[in-house]
Amino acid sequence: MADTSAAHRSQYPARASRMKRRSPGSYLAGGLMNLLALGGVVCVVLVIAAVLLNISLIMFKTGSMSPTIPAGSLAVVKEISADDIAIGDVVTVDRPGELPVTHRVIAVHPQGVGEALIEMKGDANPGPDPGMYRVEQVRKVLWSVPDLAHAVVWLSNPYVLGSLTIGASALVLWAFWPRRTDDEPTDQTPNIPGAKR
Repeated sequence: MADTSAAHRSQYPARASRMKRRSPGSYLAGGLMNLLALGGVVCVVLVIAAVLLNISLIMFKTGSMSPTIPAGSLAVVKEISADDIAIGDVVTVDRPGELPVTHRVIAVHPQGVGEALIEMKGDANPGPDPGMYRVEQVRKVLWSVPDLAHAVVWLSNPYVLGSLTIGASALVLWAFWPRRTDDEPTDQTPNIPGAKR
């Protein structure tokens, strides 16, 4: 019986070598594709968390909460009821006709179920905020990352966002573009001794 395996391997040396060798560009493309996929997963997780857990992001433009939360920080906040506010919490309060304020709670005065008057103070401020805030819901800071707000603002620039979109699209197109090498055999029929062609 003829040894067909050796004859089969001799017909496809180029294909075997192509399967073993990968160019640096292919490794780079694979890594970037994995990074894009990870970014997509993170975005999906954040959207689900925002919808199901009432979680959102806020940016600190001033240093009133320094050094705990310096200017330029990005914070994750969760909406909670006035009944769940505790002294020491850092919360964001919406003010009609003004920008929201995010300071530390220094006093809580319950006003009934689901309502409270709270007194707040910025960690870097010499005194408490003028007056108290009547709230039913606030956004409590869960954790923050210093300087990350600058990156978010930069990425939200239309020119930067457009460039990243075009670059990612070009990378996907390049990664999946069909390739053909000159050493690929045109006759795919194995040269088996004694076999009819």
